[in-house]
Amino acid sequence: MSIDDEILLDEQETRREIKFIRSQLPLDMKDSYTDEQLWWLLDAIASYYYESGVLESTADEVDIDMDEVSKYVCSMAEQELGKKLDAQEVRLIAEADLDFQEQD
Repeated sequence: MSIDDEILLDEQETRREIKFIRSQLPLDMKDSYTDEQLWWLLDAIASYYYESGVLESTADEVDIDMDEVSKYVCSMAEQELGKKLDAQEVRLIAEADLDFQEQD
């Protein structure tokens, strides 16, 4: 598989995940975030997992503190985007992301 094919598959997977996340969000949040914003949030969540060492764990089950994920993402948003995010909304998105990952 070429790198272009891998990039295309990754983009398709992220689009499926965004659709899944939207289906999991409360009605009042469904239109609060654009696809681009959700994409950024997913990248920020993945950065948390990478930097926290969660991805390197060899344990069968890993306890993820969703409040820490939310705090990290909100901090990144303030630093990178100059935007203050609602921590509870970020937590709901992070939980939906985790639910999507656990489907596979």
